[in-house]
Amino acid sequence: MKTFARLSALAFAAVLASAAAKPAPWYQWRSKADGQLACSQTPLGPGWERAAGPYRDSRCEKLIVAK
Repeated sequence: MKTFARLSALAFAAVLASAAAKPAPWYQWRSKADGQLACSQTPLGPGWERAAGPYRDSRCEKLIVAK
């Protein structure tokens, strides 16, 4: 019974920790080939460079303001 209680406590702590995690920021990326813009949380490859950001939304409209 103690093992179950200990596992339950660890599972509960893991849920709380993941609930406090923030989502990854979004960035605007510019194509080196034609200048086209795209919004992504991760780099799009060697043909792209970061143009602006970080943003809070997937449309790259709401900038994250540093405090």
